[in-house]
Amino acid sequence: DEARWAEVTAWTVERFGRIDTLVNSAGVASGGQPILEATLEGWRRIMAINLDGTFLGVRHVAPVMAAAGGGSIVNLSSIMGKVGLPGAAAYCASKGGVLMLTKAVALELAPVGVRVNSVHPGFIETPMVQNVLQQADDGNARRDLIVSRHALGRLGVPREIADAIVFLASDESSFMTGSEVVVDGGYTAM
Repeated sequence: DEARWAEVTAWTVERFGRIDTLVNSAGVASGGQPILEATLEGWRRIMAINLDGTFLGVRHVAPVMAAAGGGSIVNLSSIMGKVGLPGAAAYCASKGGVLMLTKAVALELAPVGVRVNSVHPGFIETPMVQNVLQQADDGNARRDLIVSRHALGRLGVPREIADAIVFLASDESSFMTGSEVVVDGGYTAM
């Protein structure tokens, strides 16, 4: 909702005087629908939230950061933006889009002091993951399979992703832009 982004950005600047960090974290997934059964409406819904929403956040907040001399933008992608998953074409495409949007924007905004990085969670104990598993006919078996694909033998917890975001928002990551921080318990290493 572009109008809402404009309102929230203006309100934040009015209230706090500046914006130092933006975390684009909105995201939705489908329930494992094969591409041959997917609808354009479903595809567009996932793209609108996952990719367009990230674009709008960057588009509205980056100028404020640039005017203040810098800031940090952290975009939530996913390991599914780096590897494919059957039944998740729209989600994978949207999160791959977030990855590449992050890299392109990082190059554009570096000269004005705005760093842009992405975080790529593995499967995390969140309502989104729980809902996808509940919608599956074989939810328990699918959960066991997913857990087995993480080298650490478990799903992640939200705090582990939050810690990566805090790091990227802080001055501790001052030489990072266009970077991908993968927090996936070894999923993509297998």
